[in-house]
Amino acid sequence: MANQEPKRLFDFAYYALKNHPRKDALNTKSNGIWESLSTEEYINKAEKLARGLIDLGVEPGDKIAIISTNNRMEWNVCDQAILSVGAIDVPVYPTITSEDYNFIFNDAEVKYCFLSDAGLFDKVNAIKDQVPSLKNIFSFEPINNCDSWDVVLSKGDEKHQSELTERMASVKPEELATLIYTSGTTGTPKGVMLSHNNITRNAIAAAERLPVAPVAKGLSFLPLCHSYERVLVYVYMKTGVGTYYAESLETIGDNLREIHPEVFSAVPRLLEKVFDRIMDKGKNLSGVKRLLFFWAVGLAEQYEHEGKSFLYKFQLKMARKIIFSKWKEALGGKVLAIASGAAALNPKLARIFAGAGVNIQEGYGLTETSPVLTVNLPTGKGHVLGTVGPPLNGVEIKLDSDGEILAKGPNIMMGYYGRPDLTAEVMTQEGWFRTGDIGKILEGGYLKITDRKKEIFKTSGGKYIAPQNMENVFKESPFIEQCMVAGENKKFPVLLIQPQFDFIASWCERKEIKFTSNEEMVKNPKVISRINKEIDGKNEQFAKWEQVKKIYICNEPWTIPSGHLTPTMKLRRKPILSMYSEDYESLF
Repeated sequence: MANQEPKRLFDFAYYALKNHPRKDALNTKSNGIWESLSTEEYINKAEKLARGLIDLGVEPGDKIAIISTNNRMEWNVCDQAILSVGAIDVPVYPTITSEDYNFIFNDAEVKYCFLSDAGLFDKVNAIKDQVPSLKNIFSFEPINNCDSWDVVLSKGDEKHQSELTERMASVKPEELATLIYTSGTTGTPKGVMLSHNNITRNAIAAAERLPVAPVAKGLSFLPLCHSYERVLVYVYMKTGVGTYYAESLETIGDNLREIHPEVFSAVPRLLEKVFDRIMDKGKNLSGVKRLLFFWAVGLAEQYEHEGKSFLYKFQLKMARKIIFSKWKEALGGKVLAIASGAAALNPKLARIFAGAGVNIQEGYGLTETSPVLTVNLPTGKGHVLGTVGPPLNGVEIKLDSDGEILAKGPNIMMGYYGRPDLTAEVMTQEGWFRTGDIGKILEGGYLKITDRKKEIFKTSGGKYIAPQNMENVFKESPFIEQCMVAGENKKFPVLLIQPQFDFIASWCERKEIKFTSNEEMVKNPKVISRINKEIDGKNEQFAKWEQVKKIYICNEPWTIPSGHLTPTMKLRRKPILSMYSEDYESLF
C-alpha cells in the first residue's frame, strides 16, 4: 500500500510515511503553543483509535459522526481510524441547528459521535434520545457527563491489530467512504455518498496543480467537514505539505505571520475582506505614501499575464517591490498559492492579486463531485484570468443546451443517500452530473462560471436577472460587506445590503461624522447617500433592465449562526428574503 498511489482514503497517510514523512504532519495550537503529530505518530494514534473502535463493536458500514468547532488534529485521527475499520464517517457542520442534527443522525443512523467541545455536546445530547441508533458520544475536550475519546483510545490494545489489518485489506476503493450532508441554501440536507475512489482520484489529480515542494506548510481554516478543505488535507499528505490548523477565523492574520505557509485555501468572501482591509489602510495614508499606494493598485487593475509593454512591466516590478511586498508579508511572506473555491471570485479582485504577485488558483466543484472539477494553473504556467481553469485529469466538462455545466469522471458521487429520486434529477441518462451552474468553455478547455442556474430569476417584465455577477460587482464597494440582488416577478431588481460597518466607521471619522451605532448609521442620510452613490456608479456596468432601482440597508451582520450564510459564506437567499420580507416588499 505504501509504495503505490493511494486507492483508499486511509492510504494517504501510509503513502506520506513512505515518501515524505514529516515531524509536523499535523499541527494544532493549544494554549498558545503549537502541538505537532509526526506522520508516524499520526498513523500510530489512528491505528490505536481504530483498534478501540473494533473493541467497541464497530462493524464495517457503521456510520460515525465527527463534529468540531475548529479544525484540529483529532478530526484527522478520527477520520483515519473510522475509515480503516471499514466504517463510514459522517462529517457534520458545527453551526447547524438541533433540528438538522436530528435529521442527519437519524437519516444516516449514526452509531457513535466524536465532537470537540461542550457547546456541541449540548446540541447533540439534546437530540440523543430521539436517535435510536446513537449509542454514545465522545469528546476531544473534557466535558461533564460526556465520555472522553481517551476511553476509546484506551481500548485500542494490540490484540485487535490483526483484525484491523484484515479489515483495511478488505476495504475496496469503490466502497462508500463518507456521507456528507450538504449545508444547503434551501431545503432538507441531502446525504452525498462518496466512495474511497471518488475522493482519492480527485485528490491525486488536484495535487498535480499544487505548485509547492514537500517542505512546504499549509494553513487550514475552512471547515474540515466541507469536502473542499478535507480533500486539500489529503492533497497535502500526497505532496508532503505539513498541515497547520488556524485557531479560528479571527486569528488567521496572526497565524499566517507565525507559520509563513506556502499554501492555504480560502473562499472569495475571505479574500474580499482581506482586500477591503488593505484598501481601507491605503485610504488612511497621506501624501506620497497614499499616491504610491493607489498608483500601484491602478497598475494591478490593468494586469495581464502577457502582452504588456516594457514600461508597464518595469513599473509593476517597482510597485511589487515598494507596495505589494507588504501585501505578501501580511499573508506570511512565503505564499506560493492560494486555493480559492466554494464560490466565484470577483474577476477584478483576481486580476489585482495577480498583478500584486499573489498566485490565486481558483477552482470549481461541488460536494457531489468530491469536490474539484477544475483548477486554474499557477500564474505564468497557463493561468487564465477570469476562469476557474481547465478540468482535472480524468474529468470531462461540457455544456447543456441552456448553458448548464455538466460533468463526468471518477469523482462523481455514488448518489444521494436513500434518495434515488433526487439522484435521478441530477444525473443524465448518459451519466453526466448536472451542476446547476451556468458557464462558458473558453479556448483550451478553460471554464468560466457565469451564474447559478437556480438563482437566475425573471422580473415581471420577462427580463432575466443573473444575480451572482451583479453582487460581485456591488461588493467591490468598500461600503458593502455582503449583498443580495432580488426581485423575482417584480417590476425591477432591488439590492439588500449588509454594510461593512468597520469601513463606514473609518469613513465617518474621515468625514467628521459621529459614528453612534449600526442601527442609527444605516438611517443616517449622509451614509445612505454615499452608499446610493456607490450603487449608481456600479449600475452603469449593467443593462437598463438589470440595474438596481432601490436598496435596503440592514443594520445587522449576516452570519452563519444567524442563518444568512452557509458554512462556506454563500448567501442563503430564501431565508434572507424571509427575514426581511416586510422591508423587501416595501421597496416595490
